[in-house]
Amino acid sequence: MKAIILAGGLGTRLRPFTEVIPKPLLPIGEKAVLEIQIERLAAHGIKDIYLATNYKSDYIKNFFGTGERYGINFHISKEEKPLGTAGPISLLRDELDDDFIVMNGDILSLVDYTDMLDFAKNKDSLLTIAIKKEIMPFAFGNIFFDGDFVTGIEEKPDFITYILAGIYVMKPAILDIIPNDTYYGMDSLIKDLLKNNIPVAKYDLKKYWLDIGRLNDYEKAQDIYNTHFKDNE
Repeated sequence: MKAIILAGGLGTRLRPFTEVIPKPLLPIGEKAVLEIQIERLAAHGIKDIYLATNYKSDYIKNFFGTGERYGINFHISKEEKPLGTAGPISLLRDELDDDFIVMNGDILSLVDYTDMLDFAKNKDSLLTIAIKKEIMPFAFGNIFFDGDFVTGIEEKPDFITYILAGIYVMKPAILDIIPNDTYYGMDSLIKDLLKNNIPVAKYDLKKYWLDIGRLNDYEKAQDIYNTHFKDNE
């Protein structure tokens, strides 16, 4: 089984840290973000891991070497120009002959990869996306009225939404949709699949998940490392 980690972003929201260290190598607790991701993938039997890189690619290559110490086969794919979040997959089309995982390089999650892969294999879909339920409290009460008279009040209701969690399972045939060497985002891929009446499956991610793309979330990741990740590699 193979996985692609998208690790080519500039990490502009995490400056000044990322002016020196590429975002996927930022430390969380005792390890780099990518180390936590790779060890969790390896624990689920995923032995071939490709890093789609751009910014500071050599730093990442030198850090991981061959991947032997993680018990995996480690591969670096470097884009020569920004290709978005789905475009880099096109550079690996000759390597992808079975279902594979794609994930963002700036998320931490306890997702059960084995369960998600099994789920995706049983769906008639080229793409399965992990979604995460987010509950956002609203700071004000909601007033209902009819004309000039109040009919009810809802005190500080929560907004519930479902977000893309940045973890995907794809079947090789999806490479027929992704253009070669072209800037192409995951949102465009999903829209193109739906436009062509190609089903997109969704996997409800109920395990812990955190996007560390912003400074306050990176600080939060430091606090939760011992609780969620120190003993869960």
